[in-house]
Amino acid sequence: MHMRPWLVQQRCLSTPRPLVGGSSRLCLRTLSTLRSSSTSRPTTTTRSSTLPLLPAPTTTRSVLLPPPPIYPLQTTRHYAASTPTTKDGPLERKSAALEARISAIPIERYRNFCIQVLDKLDVERERGITVKAQTCTMIYNYPKDKQDYLLHLVDTPGHVDFRAEVTRSYASCGGAILLVDASQGVQAQTVANFYLAFAQGLSLVPVVNKVDLPTADVERALGQMEEVFELDVSGAVKVSAKTGMGIGEVLPAVIERVAHPVGDLGGALRMLLVDSWYDTFRGVVLLVRVFDGTVRAGDRLVSFATGNEYIVGEVGIQYPNQVPQKVLRAGQVGYVFFNPGMKRIQDAKIGDTFTVKGREKEVEAYPGFEEPKPMVFVAAFPTDQGDYEKLKESIGQLVLNDRSITLQKDHSDALGAGWRLGFLGSLHCSVFQDRLRQEYGSDIIITEPAVPVKIVWHDGKEEVITNPAEFPDGEDHRLKRSTLYEPMVAATITLPEEYLGRVMELCESVRGVQKSVEFFSATQVILKYELPTSSLVDDLFGKLKGATKGYATLDYEDAGWRESNLVKLNLLVNKEPVDAIARVVHNSQVERLGRQWVTKFKEHVDRQMFGIDIGRRRKLLDKQKAGRKRLRSVGNVVIDQSAFQKFLTK
Repeated sequence: MHMRPWLVQQRCLSTPRPLVGGSSRLCLRTLSTLRSSSTSRPTTTTRSSTLPLLPAPTTTRSVLLPPPPIYPLQTTRHYAASTPTTKDGPLERKSAALEARISAIPIERYRNFCIQVLDKLDVERERGITVKAQTCTMIYNYPKDKQDYLLHLVDTPGHVDFRAEVTRSYASCGGAILLVDASQGVQAQTVANFYLAFAQGLSLVPVVNKVDLPTADVERALGQMEEVFELDVSGAVKVSAKTGMGIGEVLPAVIERVAHPVGDLGGALRMLLVDSWYDTFRGVVLLVRVFDGTVRAGDRLVSFATGNEYIVGEVGIQYPNQVPQKVLRAGQVGYVFFNPGMKRIQDAKIGDTFTVKGREKEVEAYPGFEEPKPMVFVAAFPTDQGDYEKLKESIGQLVLNDRSITLQKDHSDALGAGWRLGFLGSLHCSVFQDRLRQEYGSDIIITEPAVPVKIVWHDGKEEVITNPAEFPDGEDHRLKRSTLYEPMVAATITLPEEYLGRVMELCESVRGVQKSVEFFSATQVILKYELPTSSLVDDLFGKLKGATKGYATLDYEDAGWRESNLVKLNLLVNKEPVDAIARVVHNSQVERLGRQWVTKFKEHVDRQMFGIDIGRRRKLLDKQKAGRKRLRSVGNVVIDQSAFQKFLTK
């Protein structure tokens, strides 16, 4: 048989998978009650997680992307016109057998919850963090009644920058695993995510992890959970993901304590859009939670948010990769894509409600989700302007599946054409930079992160400026009659009592305002401050870790605007400003930061002589054709682009 060049052979191995991944992160895990919050982009590696999935016999098949993942029951469809299809092949028979088993499970035996499934991005595996919520469906045979239960698992990010992912995940869940590290106790992200889950009425299953560590203090962790969250911890599950101790008790606890979803199988379709991603062959793929009714291929659906109509091309579940199904029923979470496909990811409004065409009046739309607003901005420029289109394509691919990033064209006299990007926070920005550099290498200049500034002019008009180069200079007479505001965050810091003095001193040094101090155990403190958002992009988290030897945790949320004494700081080269390096800072930081800039930039700019005949200079530059593209002139001083790269690298 002739093998098509774009296909490769791979083996599907059935391997039991561990349940609670050995993560050092503390976060509130969502137990979805039939849920949908994840991304199902193609993946090439897996991380072990400890929930046993259905075993599948070893088989050989063709798939689109190498190298082979080790997921059981993965099906693949090829979208080339010449690719043959087999209606009764082994993969189709496995999918049909799975669907038959699921159809025999009533909605009363559905459960949705969050667990460590896998990190798909390289940056996630490198940093040991979750950036994008992941989702997976499994069947679990409950030992007490020997019945099959349909479980939907969601792994949500723990960091505050990705709180929108967590909020969307909770909308499709009925419960959450409150996972606390026995050696560190309750942390700031745990507190923040607890209140999100509590507000949505999720059932909570307390679990204490890492009980095998020599530093573990299980009773202290349980006491903190009881005191801070007012939970009954008498039935808390004590586990060690490393040794496997107690792992078998987690799923039974979920089944016993998390309520099953409620839905009307015979009613009009009411389907919530929880997440989406872009597929090259299928267009936009939707991750949905079905509350009422059913959805299957061929149904004509209508969007409440846009009014657009679509014909369903395929429905299925994540098992853990996409497995097609004939129908998705009330209570299930799965994926849907259309035929013809949805072309623009902007048309997939997160929180949108879908129903069958003609039954719109029978269905009440969901309120949807609040779109997260960017808090941190950077500019990106190619070192060689000839690579502009290449960088444009690279950024476009990354932004395509991250709707929280804002993107607009930018231009710098010093660096040329580029883009200004907005992010949810400093970690979100850092992760994007890592992914961009992995894709694009070192041939890119990324400016320092900056936060927006609000100006209220004398006539009452308000203007929010995200590009420091556009902020008025000090000589602008309009500033004398205007009021300036900087964004603030309400920060929650948990730390051992012995470091309280150091942390308070650190917060005061960045112009923080203390709100409260709460001792929730004999040794742990919850400290609340109102801090300038600019302090977060100035590595406040790193300084906090250094002051507490890594024991402090930080969580924050938007706290609005505060009037502030702000000025624009420019770096001058031969009396000419370098616009790409401009920053808006508090007046108290000007001298310290200005001296730091001058000292650092001087190290990277070559010494040059002035007064040279312009004709001689042009002849010299003509001879340097290869390097000419990388040179910029600021204040008649020729600066290689590498100087900007080195200056902007911390």
